[in-house]
Amino acid sequence: MRQKASIALGIVLLVVLAGCGKDPALKTDAELGLNAHQAEGRRVYQLYCAVCHYAYSSKGLKGPGLKGMYQKEYLPSGLVANDRFVLQTIVRGRNMMPPLGNSLSQQQVDDVIAYLHTL
Repeated sequence: MRQKASIALGIVLLVVLAGCGKDPALKTDAELGLNAHQAEGRRVYQLYCAVCHYAYSSKGLKGPGLKGMYQKEYLPSGLVANDRFVLQTIVRGRNMMPPLGNSLSQQQVDDVIAYLHTL
């Protein structure tokens, strides 16, 4: 009986420790393995997007969390999760999201999209 309790305690400890990793939002670009475009996209994201969207969580803020958005078939808007519709949403806006086409250069949009692929 004690051996089963020890094994169970060990499993619980491993699960807890696995969840205690450093928050990705606090990691450096190097720790996240970001290339130059992704790192620049991360900086643009922090300036323009992070106020409404969590990057490393699927939990919503003012807008939906974006963690794993490209691993899903559809975006939270219902559009197909691909670069075309993400770019369109960033540039033109959608529903409550304001358009950023006049605020961001094409390179900045491309960099943000490169970063979003890392989430």
